[in-house]
Amino acid sequence: MMTAITAVAQTPAQTTESAVSYKGYVAIAAGIGFAIAVFGGALGQSRIGAAACEGAARNPGAAGRIQTMMILGLALIESLVLFALLVIFAVVRPIATS
Repeated sequence: MMTAITAVAQTPAQTTESAVSYKGYVAIAAGIGFAIAVFGGALGQSRIGAAACEGAARNPGAAGRIQTMMILGLALIESLVLFALLVIFAVVRPIATS
């Protein structure tokens, strides 16, 4: 009975504002999406590192070339994760300011 009285006392402006408040959900979804991107990047980097170690162990003469290709692959994976962070900032920032 007490909660029904306070619900009736609200003004229409307060109820419409709280009904369309989805900004928190967008931030949570962006955080989860970025966590998935980071997890995928970490898996990719670990697989590249393991493959480079195996390749250098099998053929020590080619270790320099393997290391160069490994560093290039790591840089590309890290740039994809940073690009995901940039996209999240571009998506969440306009929603947070509106």
